[in-house]
Amino acid sequence: MEQNLEVRVSALEKQLYILKKIFSFEEASRFLNLSRSYLYQLTSKGLIPHYKPQGKMIYFERELLEDWLRQNPVRTKQELQNEAANMVIFPKKKK
Repeated sequence: MEQNLEVRVSALEKQLYILKKIFSFEEASRFLNLSRSYLYQLTSKGLIPHYKPQGKMIYFERELLEDWLRQNPVRTKQELQNEAANMVIFPKKKK
């Protein structure tokens, strides 16, 4: 019974992320599945978009975090093969 309740609470927490637009530091850490220390490193180095409205508390916009997660897509073998084929068929002309 306790496990079932934990699973249900976990599912509800995940649904809340869908509705929220602004995350606290803790929420962003859970949303990104990153440790607090690593997330802090990213913010201090300016590698992840964040806000500090009063200079201390750190907040994150969900949409910007999602964009940040998508910044380095890994192409599939099929995509790479198609790109290579296009380069052979339609080579770039030198000026």
